Amino acid sequence: MTRASATAGTAATATDYLLENLSRILSVDRSKEIGEAVGILTSAKKLFVYGVGRSGLAARAFAMRMVQLGIDCYFIGETITPVVSDGDAVLIVSNTGSTMSAIQVANIARRVGAKVISVTGHPTSKLAHASNVVFLIPSNGSATQAKLAPLSTLFEDASVLLLDGVVAQVMERLGQTEADMRGRHAIMV
Repeated sequence: MTRASATAGTAATATDYLLENLSRILSVDRSKEIGEAVGILTSAKKLFVYGVGRSGLAARAFAMRMVQLGIDCYFIGETITPVVSDGDAVLIVSNTGSTMSAIQVANIARRVGAKVISVTGHPTSKLAHASNVVFLIPSNGSATQAKLAPLSTLFEDASVLLLDGVVAQVMERLGQTEADMRGRHAIMV
């Protein structure tokens, strides 16, 4: 076997592993949490999202869809982000739930009267305890996972997919169509 075919074999194996495990992770009934989160997201004055690293990328993807749905949404840490206030919502993505900046964001948000939604892999984390709604995305940390989905790959991929599902429910709640969203889509120059 050549090096190229061995690499392709590992890529195919990793893809199969990801699909199988994402299906397992996302098949958990989260209807209660989704309902609560959608209520918060659609009634908030403003929505803020936060995450660091690849978790931050998952959060940013969600924020983009919220803006396209007409929700006043910001990513915390950008220079043009306003202050979180009473009546706002904050969605934080952090696998460990122990990232210091994520915990600080959650605590500040709660202190000013904002609702906090978290996506985390650890139900007893400080972030989970500071949240009004917790989306739990557990992973097993096996040797196979370390080889085929290193670091927090399963968590990050599952976060994107779960939050995309939430987008569809927010879209339905707000009576928005894809055409409405397309009208708010960034125009490339």
